[in-house]
Amino acid sequence: MVRFAVRRLLVLLITLLAVSAATFAIPYASGGDPVRTILRSRVSDQALDPSALAALRSELGLDRPILVQYLNWLGRAARGDFGVSFTSRTPVDQLLGSALGVSGTLAVIAIGLAFLAALPLGTLAAMRPGKRLDNGVTVLTQSFVAVPEYWLAPVLVLVFSRYLGWLPSAGWRDPTSIILPAIVLALRPMAYFAQVTRAAMSDVLASPYMTAARSRGLSGRQALLRHGLRNALLPVMTLFSLWFAGLLGGSVVVEVIFAIPGMGRLVYNAVINHDIPLIQGGILSIVALAVLITTATDFLYALINPAVRVRDGAV
Repeated sequence: MVRFAVRRLLVLLITLLAVSAATFAIPYASGGDPVRTILRSRVSDQALDPSALAALRSELGLDRPILVQYLNWLGRAARGDFGVSFTSRTPVDQLLGSALGVSGTLAVIAIGLAFLAALPLGTLAAMRPGKRLDNGVTVLTQSFVAVPEYWLAPVLVLVFSRYLGWLPSAGWRDPTSIILPAIVLALRPMAYFAQVTRAAMSDVLASPYMTAARSRGLSGRQALLRHGLRNALLPVMTLFSLWFAGLLGGSVVVEVIFAIPGMGRLVYNAVINHDIPLIQGGILSIVALAVLITTATDFLYALINPAVRVRDGAV
């Protein structure tokens, strides 16, 4: 287990360093001078004073070697200091903290709805292969995978907000504001979870240990709950963590349509406004959270299923 943990932590560290280097290079890869970009965000005069440019370059340390700049930036980023937003003049860490809270709440609710709906659907479909229920679940999940969020979200707004008037169409004011965006975000992962659960449960139901459990007098439900469910959930766990990490920063379309002040909308607006500190902080935060969640899932997976550690040479 120690060797397994060391390998995963090394992969985590290398990934974060690679992402930080790519994030740091954003202002240089854009083809412009970051000092000019910063100064233009502060003054309206397009004819920038060369002395002001030189003073700001020295103040920010951008006249130093690129490696020194990166190490200084990395040290500040490790403390959560990404500077001040060009557009709002607000520290980036404050903006990120607020947006992460919103996106985290939305992601937890959406992924919870997806899991609660997918687990019984996938299990029931696996217990009745080839029957109407199995075929119905297959058609339903494939439909949800095919429906794009940018189409589904406006349709739900028209039906439940415009015509029925049951739910708010946008904003983040009260619990009812979460219902529509959470449903839109939950449908696609629910479809994948149900498909994976069905496939995994089908393998579990056909396994010798389930037959042995039934031969010891356990009912089908008892054997499923005691022995089958745990093994069937293992592949779903990996998919669960990937979707959860993706929803934290990848729900841009839904957050823009529903005017939700989350990470996706924050980074989207930062890109539109060329707000480099906010872009850097947002991208690095999203990727770091995704990598941390995936690594934590690997550890949990290894604890539940020791065969993972055996394959990795960690026992």
